Amino acid sequence: MKKILHLIVTSLLLLGVALPVAAQTSGQTKVVYHIDDAETQGLKGLRNIRNHLDVSPQTTIIVVTHANGVDLLMEGAKDKKNNVEYAPLVSALKSRGVKFEVCEITLKNRNLKKDQFILDADFTPSGVVRVADLQFKDGFAYIKP
Repeated sequence: MKKILHLIVTSLLLLGVALPVAAQTSGQTKVVYHIDDAETQGLKGLRNIRNHLDVSPQTTIIVVTHANGVDLLMEGAKDKKNNVEYAPLVSALKSRGVKFEVCEITLKNRNLKKDQFILDADFTPSGVVRVADLQFKDGFAYIKP
């Protein structure tokens, strides 16, 4: 009886370890890109995301912006160094399934309005909370370009 009980307990322990590992290795990759400074991360981040999808097109990607990162999604915003407009790049990525989110706390702190942003932008109550929840609750990998 002890041997059977030991076998059952051992099997359950192995299953308890194997199931989470199997869940992590099977299925679709999910990534959150965190942008808090459009000037230093904007164009680089958008290119990283494009390259990411070129190699792994099934990846679920959510871009969360806050602080100066929200500038990436403002109407008419451009990369200052290369004079490249962000909106067409964002739109192309949105058509590939990428979701772009703007922190509403940043809107309030910077006295910005939702209508100042491109149509491809969605909004989230808090950028940092959203990043944390995506990582911890939803199992998203974290990338900060």
